[in-house]
Amino acid sequence: MNFAVIKTGGKQYKVAANDVVKIEKLDAQPGDVVTFDQVLMVGNGDDVTVGAPLVAGASVAGHLVNNKKQRTVIIQKKHRRQHFDRRNGHRQTLATVRIGEILFGGAKTTLTTDDRLKAQAAKLANSTATIAAPVEAKPVAKKAPAKKAAPKPAEPASSDEGDKPAKKAPAKKAAAKKTTEGDKPAAKKAPAKKAAPKADKE
Repeated sequence: MNFAVIKTGGKQYKVAANDVVKIEKLDAQPGDVVTFDQVLMVGNGDDVTVGAPLVAGASVAGHLVNNKKQRTVIIQKKHRRQHFDRRNGHRQTLATVRIGEILFGGAKTTLTTDDRLKAQAAKLANSTATIAAPVEAKPVAKKAPAKKAAPKPAEPASSDEGDKPAKKAPAKKAAAKKTTEGDKPAAKKAPAKKAAPKADKE
């Protein structure tokens, strides 16, 4: 099994063919071929070559899958009894690389641009752009004011007095209406006193 130890972004990574590693952000597009020249160690089974500090003529090539922000890391600092409390967040951008081959003796890579990764990145960018695009507000058509229905003519109430329609008095007003002096009911007559029996004349 061939493996190599590369240095990139101030860190060291042990990689092999077909490995997927996350490293510091690279200035490249998804699908592009990226090459790492700083190889510190190369191993092929029991045969291990250690650089001093780099292995001459060795390199590692792979395809860039994407550059993506990672999960937010919370940085909180607090000093007790000093009114000092700070809370910040940080999202580091990392590049995902699929290792293709490990090269020795100054050999050049045979990898070519991966069109499938480019198509995936373009599709994702288009979908993100459509979501982020502001939606234009459509003008709302004003509704015409609703026409009031014409009042229905009052149906004539049947009355025995004649053909004239009798007006209906509103129920609430009739109950609350006070009687006037002319409308007072006639006073009840006191019952007549019985005449005393007449005395017999002598």
